Amino acid sequence: MTSVLFFFTALAVLVTLLPLSRHPHWFVRGMDFPRLQFAIYIAILLLADFLLLDMQSAFTWPLIIVATLCLIWQLWWILPYTILWPREVKKACGNSRENQLSIMTANVLTPNRKADALIRHAKEHKPDVLVTLESDQWWEDQLKVLEADMPYCVKCPLDNLYGMHVFSRLPLDEKEILYLVEEDVPSIHVSLMLRTGDTIRMHFVHPAPPSPTENSESSERDAELVIVARSVADSDQPVIVTGDLNDVAWSATTRLFRKISGLLDPRVGRGMYNTFHADYPFLRWPLDHLFHSQHFTLESIQRLPSIGSDHFTLLTKLIFSPEKGASQDGLTPDASDHNWSKEIAENQGVSKYDVPQPGENK
Repeated sequence: MTSVLFFFTALAVLVTLLPLSRHPHWFVRGMDFPRLQFAIYIAILLLADFLLLDMQSAFTWPLIIVATLCLIWQLWWILPYTILWPREVKKACGNSRENQLSIMTANVLTPNRKADALIRHAKEHKPDVLVTLESDQWWEDQLKVLEADMPYCVKCPLDNLYGMHVFSRLPLDEKEILYLVEEDVPSIHVSLMLRTGDTIRMHFVHPAPPSPTENSESSERDAELVIVARSVADSDQPVIVTGDLNDVAWSATTRLFRKISGLLDPRVGRGMYNTFHADYPFLRWPLDHLFHSQHFTLESIQRLPSIGSDHFTLLTKLIFSPEKGASQDGLTPDASDHNWSKEIAENQGVSKYDVPQPGENK
């Protein structure tokens, strides 16, 4: 039994240490995703150690100590996305509709044909902005009914799983569709005017994931996130970045995005809001994100019922309250973070100057 538990402990060590290398290979970066599942696995392993091993054996306590350290390390990454952690974004209260901005982020899954489910969500929750990811021409045709209430649109229908559409009740300006890193992976950049008359800068992104069927490395995804982060870090404007980042909230690269950009994550201290995979409850993690500047506080965030996609839809309601939000603090970068972000961008030959800055000159 000791040899069996030694094997499972060695496996726990392997999945814990691999991501520390920062190697961009999809298998290594994939170890960031199931940290919650790894934590559960290691907790069960520790229980087995106490139940099945001889406490007097010289091999028992080293196994227990190693497994405990692995569990602590996994929990360090995921605990911020539980109610045990202090909230990063303040709870909004007593604000008028004029100050509210609600955003629905939906990866629809291109072959999914349940457009009526998403349309029902839109009609029920009445978001100010709806962004769809993986939407092709068929989805564009189906969602045209929303334009009566959401007439401001940016449309980029593609059949390669990277199509993207933005529908808005509020005026959009300086609209651009760009292919920042890969020639077939778009992003959308706009300025949006709130009901208060204030202008905010919005970036909608969906970089390709590291996987054996797409990019063998995370380099392209990481570069897109980094240059958007470095671009918005220079802005004094209210900023929102949302989309399917194909990266989990607790990964080193998403943390790097938060550090460099200075943007806040409303899930910290509230929950994981796992949006993928909708069909497998035990294999879920937060892939759909919304980050915002200090100008906003949070009214609510929720994961909506299934629309037939492999992703759940995320609905976030923010309140534009610059004075109340001014004291909110996110993660702080150090010199190594800045060096790492520059290295990622330079390796792909991209720059923060490739990212539009809508609303900056108003």
